[in-house]
Amino acid sequence: MFKIDKNVRRLSENEINQYNKFGYVTGLPVFSSEAKYELDKLFIDLSSRVDKSIDLNKTAQWHKASLSFYNLCTTPEILDYVEDLLGPDFVLWGGQFFLKEPLDGSVVPWHQDIQYWPLTPAKAVTVWLALYDTDEENGAMRIIKGSHKKGMFKHHTNDANNLVLDQEVSEDQINSDDIVSLNLKAGQISLHDDGLLHGSLANNSDRRRCGITMRFSPTNVKADLSVWPHFETQLVRGQDPYKLNPIAPIPKGEGTPKEKFQHSDEFVEQW
Repeated sequence: MFKIDKNVRRLSENEINQYNKFGYVTGLPVFSSEAKYELDKLFIDLSSRVDKSIDLNKTAQWHKASLSFYNLCTTPEILDYVEDLLGPDFVLWGGQFFLKEPLDGSVVPWHQDIQYWPLTPAKAVTVWLALYDTDEENGAMRIIKGSHKKGMFKHHTNDANNLVLDQEVSEDQINSDDIVSLNLKAGQISLHDDGLLHGSLANNSDRRRCGITMRFSPTNVKADLSVWPHFETQLVRGQDPYKLNPIAPIPKGEGTPKEKFQHSDEFVEQW
């Protein structure tokens, strides 16, 4: 689908150790520099289907709706990196855009993903794929290294209109010396643990900033369906001997999410 970077590889022992110690790895090559035009086209093709009254950041389940999005998430080189952290058997269960247009003012507050996810055990890995070059000026994701080892941080609700998420960790809980900006070139990825504190500032540039998140968990992770009745998994590598969660079919065409929480049945009529 997209040209793979000639430097793509598996995670080194040092990178695996860094992930375990600090909760992230970044700057991993996947797609070549030439692929940035195809990534831009994918973004335009998919985002243009969303009704203009709907915030793209508040849609999810793209992996269940769109075959082209699913194919991107299951790029073998991406799955190789994930396998180096999760082992041979794992599922895909989330796919979403995080968009910041130039000067749009949107901010992702400091948070931990496990604050939102009713998954047991908490062992999810998020892949963040840069569709465009991403840096401090246009709102790159920032993380607090090592915070995944400190348990649950206290979150509070913040309903400010410019926040992409409404659960926030206050600044007085943050050690500024541990902040790392995950600057990426288009086609590169970062990986982070579901307990890692992260967020991002506003895009103060004249450049679009957009990433795709892909959520993966080993097959022994179970969702609380009383909280997330929409939750489904797609086995993307290995075997699933546990069969703990509902299974979503691989998309057969190009459906379009309109909300964060949707069941795969809602997309069938769009294919």
